[in-house]
Amino acid sequence: MVRYVYEFAEGGREMAGLLGGKGANLAEMTRMGLPVPPGFTVTTEACRAFLTSGSAPDGLDREISEHLSALERAAGRRLGEPADPLLLSVRSGGRFSMPGMMETILDVGLNDESVLGLAKVSGNERFAWDSYRRLLQMFGSTVMGVDGALFDDVMARLKERRGAADDLGLDAADLAELVEAYKELIRDRTGEYFPQSPAEQLRRAVLAVFESWNGERARIYRRREHIPDDLGTAVTVQTMVFGNLGADSGSGVAFTRDPATGRPGLYGDYLPNAQGEDVVAGIRNTVPLDELGRIDAESFSRLRDLMRTLETHYRDLCDIEFTIERGTLWMLQTRVGKRTAEAAFAIAGQLVEEGLISEDEALARVGGSGLARLMFPRFDTSAVGEALAHGIPASPGAAVGAAVFDSAEAVRRAAAGEKVVLVRQETTPDDLPGMVAAQAVLTSRGGKTSHAAVVARGMGKVCVCGAEEIAVDPHGRRFTVGGTTVEEGTVISVDGSEGAVYPGAVPLADSAVMRYFETGGQDEESAGLVATVGRAMRQADGVRRLGVRANADTPEDAARARRFGAEGIGLCRTEHMFLGDRRQLVEAMILAGTDAAREQALDALLPLQRQDFVGILEAMDGLPVTIRLLDPPLHEFLPDRTELAVRLAAAEAQGSPPSAHDAELLDAVNRMHEENPMLGLRGVRLGLVAPGLVAMQVRAIAEAVVERKRAGGDPRAEIMVPLVDTVEELRIVREEVEQVLAEVADRSGVALSCPVGTMIELPRAALTAGRIAEEARFFSFGTNDLTQTTWGFSRDDVEAAFFSAYLDKGIFTVSPFETIDREGVGRLVEIAVAEGRAVRPDLKIGVCGEHGGDPESVHFFHAAGLDYVSCSPFRVPVARLEAGRAALSGTDGGDTR
Repeated sequence: MVRYVYEFAEGGREMAGLLGGKGANLAEMTRMGLPVPPGFTVTTEACRAFLTSGSAPDGLDREISEHLSALERAAGRRLGEPADPLLLSVRSGGRFSMPGMMETILDVGLNDESVLGLAKVSGNERFAWDSYRRLLQMFGSTVMGVDGALFDDVMARLKERRGAADDLGLDAADLAELVEAYKELIRDRTGEYFPQSPAEQLRRAVLAVFESWNGERARIYRRREHIPDDLGTAVTVQTMVFGNLGADSGSGVAFTRDPATGRPGLYGDYLPNAQGEDVVAGIRNTVPLDELGRIDAESFSRLRDLMRTLETHYRDLCDIEFTIERGTLWMLQTRVGKRTAEAAFAIAGQLVEEGLISEDEALARVGGSGLARLMFPRFDTSAVGEALAHGIPASPGAAVGAAVFDSAEAVRRAAAGEKVVLVRQETTPDDLPGMVAAQAVLTSRGGKTSHAAVVARGMGKVCVCGAEEIAVDPHGRRFTVGGTTVEEGTVISVDGSEGAVYPGAVPLADSAVMRYFETGGQDEESAGLVATVGRAMRQADGVRRLGVRANADTPEDAARARRFGAEGIGLCRTEHMFLGDRRQLVEAMILAGTDAAREQALDALLPLQRQDFVGILEAMDGLPVTIRLLDPPLHEFLPDRTELAVRLAAAEAQGSPPSAHDAELLDAVNRMHEENPMLGLRGVRLGLVAPGLVAMQVRAIAEAVVERKRAGGDPRAEIMVPLVDTVEELRIVREEVEQVLAEVADRSGVALSCPVGTMIELPRAALTAGRIAEEARFFSFGTNDLTQTTWGFSRDDVEAAFFSAYLDKGIFTVSPFETIDREGVGRLVEIAVAEGRAVRPDLKIGVCGEHGGDPESVHFFHAAGLDYVSCSPFRVPVARLEAGRAALSGTDGGDTR
């Protein structure tokens, strides 16, 4: 029989898949003997069963009732009893942290009778009514579907009438009045009364948390973080402890190290006389955690000891929620904390130095996506004036955009291609779409543990919180600071590393990490972030099996790629060498009416191509350079069809004689026109029907190799034939290639060895890889085209047309052009690797689509047995790091979440 409920004492952190992260860690702290309010967890299996059937699974109500009875016996109180009520919190907790994305209901068990008993037993009437109004607001919005903003409006009107700056300015009578207003609001909006039965409150609260797994903001967050939709959430039911009992009580969130920078020390926020939700919601400005040492030295000392215990136990940065109830410290949650990319590298390095983890573990805790963010430019503030405002640097980086004041406007402008900064007093979970769309988030309230800070760090978004100088007017769509007013649409710059906001667009400068890679790792400092990154890169290079090459078409790109650590070129696209002034020579080749004219045009192109190859081979001396023969259809090198027709028509309308050259070009364009040129005359097909083209390119490669060898170099050119569908195509081209190589070798007296291979970029090639391997010395997967042809997608068309809808509907969790589609395209890769190596065991296999630089895809290519990945030069460090992580994990997992 399936079991759906576990007491905290029965679990542990290894059960996060069943108990969710929150439930598993509460169980772990309970087993460690930490002061955790007792409770139980309803499993993710129960959630999945509920979401499948639409009703609570059989036996769940009974199990909850049994565990509630045990909790009541241990507490000596019953849920919601009038004289001395036991109250409960009901919280979500998925396998992966999703801060603020699902629901929480506090103070479950209060009703019109038990609120009076709570007031009497606590000796604090205001506290009792404050707790009841919280339950009504959370239950009314989460369970009964009332718009949460309506509760805020009622509160705001009451505060205005009383002249109260915040909720602490309301007394017990005010809060009792607020309770009645909230109950009336619920009744008006739903047609039903707030349930007075504590058992009904608990049951409906649990089911509402289940339902919140499929709420809009939860689904958006999962898509953004690539969290599977089928995991479900657990629900923790826990005895309430109260931080809103007065000045000797409060709630806080703490980190064992700074989650923004990684610096050691205690970081966090504390809010006296408040429940936990107040801290992350930013409704009142918190005080720094150190201030707790002055407010309550004993609790602060105890908290500091427990934080040290937890960090040592988890061997990582811990994110902790706690409440102090009349001087007694309670631990409400811990988890391995979200952190910025900078903090991830810094903390991993520190923990190695402290002997808590190994170098391999440190490498496993950083990721390529984070490394890429560290390579982004930072602001160059040397030439700008004073900042508009300063706040808390919650998530580092530099971002420029137009100020917007609500989530919908951020989404609208971003969809139109505009970069925006979302400015709010504080964010709520409902702001998630705007946070995803924005370049940065700026709030006037909250600290490093506020909703905006936590979510922004998790997403790698720039964020400045608690900029108290800024007065945000969301209705007027502006903010003011000092004598300056910033209207919506005004460009501002947000520096999440320094916590500063500047007017206009501040210029950017390379990051220190980028400078490190630009200098080939020679610019490493003795300490700091750059040194930590350097150590991670050395560790990755020491353990990785996958080689890392670059896609580069010029000597400059090749040299940069080598500085970035590339071990060769996996894709040199020769068509890029035919652009600019050389288009005229290509036009001459296309328009040639005789063999002699065509040869003349090819002869003119040959020395230009040769010199290109000489420069690239020199930059990559001693390393392999895979040169792809011409791939795109020839019409791409001709003027636009419509443009030519318009020029000719305009000349005719003006009575001028039409240009004979334009007419000839238009005739050629019409002759070559294809309805779908990407599936037409291109790649190997072009080489087979355009006489002399393959020979010219191969001769240029061969002569470049000869020139480099005579100069004392070690050129290692490889020739790759694109878009092969059948082994016969490759055989014919390979024979022509080898004939040209032999001719150049005989004429120059220099031995040449340029292996010939092919791109696997069509499903048929992957499925017949065993045959193709008979003629190929190497394979390189062109995963961009392989994805297009496997899915039947034209990338340029479909991404804008319907990919967003596919993501919204959950058909995709990520674009297949961004991360390899393992089930389809990945399966073709695996078949081709297995069949190719069965025929030629020493077959060298790589990938040269941009998937080669995607962190998750790199793990797949490692598991699939490829020899190397190739990507753009700037992604080479990312691929190196992820190749190392893939070797350590021994799995096909991806970047750290």
